[in-house]
Amino acid sequence: MSERKTFMAATVEDAITEATLQLQIPSDKLGYEVIDKGSRGFLGIGSRQAIIEAWEIEEEGEVKEEAPKNVKPAKKETAAVQPEKTVKEEPAKKEEASEAAPEKIKTTENDAAHFEEGRKFLLDVFEKMDLKVNITYSYNEEDNALEMNLEGDEMGVLIGKRGQTLDSLQYLTSLVVNRSGEHYIRVKLDTENYRERRKETLESLAKNIAYKVKRTRRSVSLEPMNPYERRIIHSALQSDNFVMTRSEGEEPYRHVVVFYKRNRNGEER
Repeated sequence: MSERKTFMAATVEDAITEATLQLQIPSDKLGYEVIDKGSRGFLGIGSRQAIIEAWEIEEEGEVKEEAPKNVKPAKKETAAVQPEKTVKEEPAKKEEASEAAPEKIKTTENDAAHFEEGRKFLLDVFEKMDLKVNITYSYNEEDNALEMNLEGDEMGVLIGKRGQTLDSLQYLTSLVVNRSGEHYIRVKLDTENYRERRKETLESLAKNIAYKVKRTRRSVSLEPMNPYERRIIHSALQSDNFVMTRSEGEEPYRHVVVFYKRNRNGEER
């Protein structure tokens, strides 16, 4: 076994991500042991960071499907293991927004006026929150999306838990921009490159969960996610020959389930 190293972060998941980055190895080659799960404390008082010991899993000779004894594959703590069920294989369901390339839409003067209305709406919201935020935006013709970026000193407040506050602001801004437009314009709200960082975290999570499903042959249900984040999980695993994904449940509790593929006779591959 390679040398163990200690990593600290706000959560166990963040510590795992930090370990994969510093050790420069894929998440399915990372073994770890939780030393301290950490605590958020009460109103920030008495909080402490999560601590893990992590190392690179070394396989000898032919690559084996199971990890070495006592080595845990990196995984997200909140993922709940569900009893295995016999399921009919289906391709991953397309989420609410199509993954096909959208038809390009040329913006008009009317659209430009609505873009500015969206910016003014956000400025009014931030003024009431007593926040000074600089807003820049541009229209991406490839995605038919109005991309708005927020800059300021307290952006963590606008991101919220798992981006929920940012998602809510994005939804409300979309209503303002599209209330009387000639065509629908997607609105993408971001700050401090949160969307890209969240995408990388979810892709790493998807690979960790897939590793576990292949090792245990048992399905795993992830926590509820919005449509955009569910699409990231589906996309990250769509080329995996041993697992499949599908979304289950109703909003706001709709979530992704990762399960082991079986052949047409119901036998394991």
